[in-house]
Amino acid sequence: MKYRILGKTGFKVSEVSLGTWQVGGKWGSSFDDKNAEEIVNKAIEKGINFIDTADVYSNGLSEKVVARIVKNFGGRIYIATKCGRRLNPHTNEAYTVEALRNFVNDSLKNMNLDTIDLIQLHCPPTQVYYRPEIFELFDKLKQEGKILNLGVSVEKVEEGLKAIEYPNVTAVQIIFNMFRQRPAELFFKEAKKKNVGIIVRVPLASGLLSGKFTKDTDFAKGDHRRGNRNGEWFDKGETFSGVDYEKGLQAVEELKNLFPSEIPLSVWAIKWILMFKEVSTVIPGASRVEQVETNVMASDIRPLKSYEMKKVLEIYEKYIKSDVHQRW
Repeated sequence: MKYRILGKTGFKVSEVSLGTWQVGGKWGSSFDDKNAEEIVNKAIEKGINFIDTADVYSNGLSEKVVARIVKNFGGRIYIATKCGRRLNPHTNEAYTVEALRNFVNDSLKNMNLDTIDLIQLHCPPTQVYYRPEIFELFDKLKQEGKILNLGVSVEKVEEGLKAIEYPNVTAVQIIFNMFRQRPAELFFKEAKKKNVGIIVRVPLASGLLSGKFTKDTDFAKGDHRRGNRNGEWFDKGETFSGVDYEKGLQAVEELKNLFPSEIPLSVWAIKWILMFKEVSTVIPGASRVEQVETNVMASDIRPLKSYEMKKVLEIYEKYIKSDVHQRW
């Protein structure tokens, strides 16, 4: 496993880390504590030292299992969590200093911690980024010893650019993958100038870039890949990165022909992200131990060749760009 610096946090983190949205069970299924433990333990065993969770993942169960395992481990494992999505309705007006302070306190209790390594605003409405009092709260929480760093998880490039205007924002979590390439145009450069860490989420476009799906793949009833394709539950861009499923499958077929088949397409997709030096870490999820083992392969395989990088861009421009590029 190779390691990179997470911006001004100074944390030296594994370049392939672990996202825990679906840890403990596939999307739409109930939480399995034993499965979650096995996944997190395997991640640590493979050299992962950065784990991203959130208070809404399985109603706090993800936070609890991550913290419990990390506490029993001797080395330094960084835990990042998120707050804000528990607000219902999830609106700008609902974001108050008091509500966010309560969420941070709840996460501290959930994880039995005194201090959170990185707390992130969890994809707040765009208007929230224009409210300095929200960001000032986290300076106070840092002074109180409750957090070490503030980050944000964003839906749009514009939100990321606005967020890094606040000096206390140390990291931005953003969707970036072979099917969502816009962040590399301007955002990465601006984040690097300000020494802001970049955490890449949804690296496999909700599994589409695993190369394992077909037109007939059946997703469970509670799975967002079935129920949120048009943004019915939350931002459409979180599901298959906003890509039309059928077009995505066509693009995936071309990608399969581009890369050596003895290594899964998902590994090449993660490696493609790591080709961008501004990226601090990639946080693919896992619902099985085997997926962790596959994901971490990306740190050790060869870099993509220049013609491969060029072809990935051509495939993006042919199938994907016109639908997603200016939306997020």
